[in-house]
Amino acid sequence: MLRPLLLSVVLPFVAGAGLAGGTHAVEQEGAVLSAADASRVAAFDILAAHAHREGRLVTFHMTTNGTAGAERPEPVGALGAAPVLSYVWPTSLDPATVGFEGGTGILALAATSHPDFDDTPLFDEDGDGDPANDGTLWHSHWVVLTPTEACGAGALGVRDIPEGATPAMPLTWPGLPIYIDSPGYTPRFDGPEVTLTVPFADADAVAGAAYDGVTAALRVNANIHAPLLCVTDVFDIASGDLSLPGRIE
Repeated sequence: MLRPLLLSVVLPFVAGAGLAGGTHAVEQEGAVLSAADASRVAAFDILAAHAHREGRLVTFHMTTNGTAGAERPEPVGALGAAPVLSYVWPTSLDPATVGFEGGTGILALAATSHPDFDDTPLFDEDGDGDPANDGTLWHSHWVVLTPTEACGAGALGVRDIPEGATPAMPLTWPGLPIYIDSPGYTPRFDGPEVTLTVPFADADAVAGAAYDGVTAALRVNANIHAPLLCVTDVFDIASGDLSLPGRIE
């Protein structure tokens, strides 16, 4: 009963927002649905999260109650205390699936914007010839999240790399002392929808994996010290409880 009820609420909105072809998260069988909440910022109010696989390619997408990607952080002018806004798909995949040290936390795909720093040194997202000035533009990351009490009671943070430690990192790790990858996949925005399609080396490792959808704010530690990057505000969770009810088929 819950799925038909939610669809009856959100589909009229989606149709009015110009979606076509049944390709958006809210229109997919098995999507993790979330009721609209007018008290939230519409661009981060999740209506549905979904992920599906075609061979080695997995498309992660999310439907929001507003224009996805319309909100970006206000810069503070420094790395310390720099804000980050994000659309996130936490998964049950082991971090080793994409090249991190295995068994180290929650592997999550994220589309992020943060105007105070650029953490994609291999890519020139705005095409101006400078690969070091692109943080404002929405871009992708794999991150490993862990409970981090230093970020606050019950809070999550991006896992730090202790000084002197040399854990396995993906080939496109940007060199920051945290479990983060900058693979260069470009988020696509279409009205209320944000979409990321990513390849995996082992298609079998992805089949049946669980996922969820989250919108959140993060912040760099003001002292630029462990923990380096904390989740400071969770705007919405598709499942309501981060239970990862979605399955990649």
